[in-house]
Amino acid sequence: MNKRISIKQVLSGMTVAEDVYTFDNRLVIPRGTVMTERIIERLKDYSINNLTILVPEKSTPEPVKTVMIHSEKIKNSPEFKQFHKEFLDSVHDFKGHLSNIVDKEKEINQTSLLADVSKTLSETRNGIHLFDMLHCMRGSDDITYVHSINVSLICNVFGHWLKLSDKDIEVLTLCGLLHDVGKLKLPHEILYKEEPLTGTEYEIVKSHPLEGYDVLKDKDLDQRVKNAAYMHHERCDGSGYPRKLQGEQIDSFAKIVAIADVYDAMTSARVYRPALSPFDAIRIFESEGLQKFDPHYIMTFLEGIVNSYVGNHVRLNNNIEGEIILINKQSLSKPIIKSGDTFIDLSKEHNLHIVAIL
Repeated sequence: MNKRISIKQVLSGMTVAEDVYTFDNRLVIPRGTVMTERIIERLKDYSINNLTILVPEKSTPEPVKTVMIHSEKIKNSPEFKQFHKEFLDSVHDFKGHLSNIVDKEKEINQTSLLADVSKTLSETRNGIHLFDMLHCMRGSDDITYVHSINVSLICNVFGHWLKLSDKDIEVLTLCGLLHDVGKLKLPHEILYKEEPLTGTEYEIVKSHPLEGYDVLKDKDLDQRVKNAAYMHHERCDGSGYPRKLQGEQIDSFAKIVAIADVYDAMTSARVYRPALSPFDAIRIFESEGLQKFDPHYIMTFLEGIVNSYVGNHVRLNNNIEGEIILINKQSLSKPIIKSGDTFIDLSKEHNLHIVAIL
């Protein structure tokens, strides 16, 4: 049974019975979400005044309980709470570091920068666990600082998937941290604008790779870190910017950062759209990205991401919910789902796809 109630009556532990949208039709939370204090505050921030909750019947178990599972267990775990604390501490420290680099033109303390990331990583067991944690952090988005920390963490895991040396993984992690440093040279009103950018404003935003390289070029850094700031928007087919470089003209670490950058941007909420499901992001990479990104890097990354979500419960576009049990290597965005006693091979169901990880 469903019941419409005021946001003031919503309590932690209640389950949302319907998708919740903003006044301009942007998804805030999907149905089946179990309310927490943090989510309730988020709804208030979006001026959501009423919503429909699920009222379980006493005679039957609440069906949604089986899908609360993965993400709620993670969010309620001591590990996640410690990860969340270390993550926010890292963001705070990172803001200070970037201010020193950009505004005060101080030298870059690489050891201190990497120590913050290492401390956050130490709260995770492995790459799969890290992606679980980041997925549960999606409400904490920041256009520069949090995004840069996310990209650095993703680059670190990506480096392990690529079997890079420990030294190269350190450099790659630093590439992720500093790839967007040029954005801090942009006008604040453009960087944080909530409405669509004008053509002129977009051209200003596109200057950030050059601005970033200018900030880093004279610093005592591995050249690959400087190149990542300069080239992370270049694409292998020549469609990127600022120089429309192609293939081997692009630094290999910039190619890796580009993939991590786009993935985090797609799977994070923005003021103009909700976060995409990781599988939506994978589907876009498969359909549009195989020419734009280095084939070896993109396939290694997508396989790693997909394997991170085996065992997770998901919702399909027809509202069926189930568990990912097997990956299709020929169609990574279309795994096999178990829903009740039924197995659904999404690679053979062309009209079905994953829209949410629960």
